[in-house]
Amino acid sequence: MADLKKEREELIELFGIHFENIGHLPPLGSRILATLILDACTKEYSFDDLVEQMGASKSSISTNLNLLVKLGKITYYTLPGDRKKYYRPSAFSERFDNYLKMIAFEKDIMDRMLDYRQQTVSCQAGNFELEKSIVYREHVLEMEALLNKTIEKFKKIEKEGK
Repeated sequence: MADLKKEREELIELFGIHFENIGHLPPLGSRILATLILDACTKEYSFDDLVEQMGASKSSISTNLNLLVKLGKITYYTLPGDRKKYYRPSAFSERFDNYLKMIAFEKDIMDRMLDYRQQTVSCQAGNFELEKSIVYREHVLEMEALLNKTIEKFKKIEKEGK
C-alpha cells in the first residue's frame, strides 16, 4: 500500500511537470489537474477537499480551479441537496476538441503561407521552403484526421460508460 501511495505522488508530480511544460499551466493548477485525473474513479473532490489535499490557500485553489474550468481542462458538478461544487477532469473527447481548434488555426495559417510562397518563390531556396511547407501541411491534415478518429473512439467509450 505504501508503494501505491508513493507511486501516486510520483505520478502527480510527473503529470504536474508535463502540464506545466506542455500546457503552460501554473504548478498548482497542474497538480490539481493531475490529482483529479488520477483519482477520477475513487474520490470526489470539493473545493475544501482540494484546499486540504494541496495544502494551498483558498485563494490559490480558487484561482487555479477557475483557470482550469475556463480552459476546459476540468468541469464541476453539484449533488442534490449539497451546495458544494465537485470537480473532475473534462471528458477526453472535450479535451481533444481544443487540439482540433489549434489544428484548424494552423491549417488556415498554412494555407495563407502556401499561397504567399507560391506567388513569391523566386529561387531554389524558395522552392525548397515551399516543398517543406507542403509536406508540413499534409502532416497537419493527417494529424487532424487521426485526432478526429480518436475523438470518435473516446465519445463511443464515454457514451457506453454512462
